[in-house]
Amino acid sequence: MTKKHKQRNAPALREELYAWLDHLLAERRLSPLTVQAYQQDMEEFFNFIEELRQCDIVEDASQSRSIGEQDVMLYFSWLRGRNRASRTLARHLSALRGFFSFALENEVIDDNPARFMDNPKLPLALPSVLSKEEMTFLLTLPNTKDRLGMRDRCILELLYAAGLRVSELCALRALDIDMQRGVIRIFGKGSKERLVPLHALVLQLMADYIQHWRPLFDPLADELFLNRSGQGLTRQYVWKMVKKYVEQAGIQRSISPHSFRHSFATHLLEGGADLRSVQLLLGHADISATEIYTHVQTERLLSIHHQYHPRSIV
Repeated sequence: MTKKHKQRNAPALREELYAWLDHLLAERRLSPLTVQAYQQDMEEFFNFIEELRQCDIVEDASQSRSIGEQDVMLYFSWLRGRNRASRTLARHLSALRGFFSFALENEVIDDNPARFMDNPKLPLALPSVLSKEEMTFLLTLPNTKDRLGMRDRCILELLYAAGLRVSELCALRALDIDMQRGVIRIFGKGSKERLVPLHALVLQLMADYIQHWRPLFDPLADELFLNRSGQGLTRQYVWKMVKKYVEQAGIQRSISPHSFRHSFATHLLEGGADLRSVQLLLGHADISATEIYTHVQTERLLSIHHQYHPRSIV
């Protein structure tokens, strides 16, 4: 007696998609934005397969409707033909592997057609980092004599002092800062909690902001940082605010709120911190994500050597 083949067609597998998305949100605790991106990737894949099936002319119609390795290979050839970036291809492959693994574990299919796909080669993009002098000057630009300037100063200081992601900053509540212990509690990706120490200057600024300045926004939300209407800030708002001060500082490079996180990690390593400690402070699950900052250090040392060594060829 032959084993029943369970490799399902696109319409049947599409029914499993929402179960997988719920699994990512409820059990894996991925961010809604990440889950939304995976959903869009999988919808695009299913649409491609269904259009491909309409062009299939084979004798075994049932086999043609099954999704196999060749379908996945054709899909990625199609994506490359549309000039998708390597990081986009990597995300699509991650979505396919995750979905088919979920379907395999739940015995919906008996094989993972994406298991042998090679990972796209990703370019090593070094993060944009502010020098210590640039950072010092940038932090002095907000006018701390009004509520908006004081809020902006605290945001910039906190981004740099704790290496926050902008989404983490926007989600902060006043109770997340423990003034007595001198630490901030951060809920990162996957709702993972981490504690990061804060230096005395930023603690003093935050205490002043929470006690005297935040009430002036007439808060209508629980978030620590508010807009003029008393509501929490969006990531786009923080990005525009950072861009404004970067332009005032005369910095020509592309600098974003995430550049403060990069600078936080780089400056810690330059000061002698070990890679494992920086990994914990950043909330990286894998130390390979932290190792990028060692490349930043190397690039900077090479630049300094070429600029100042008397035997360097200009």
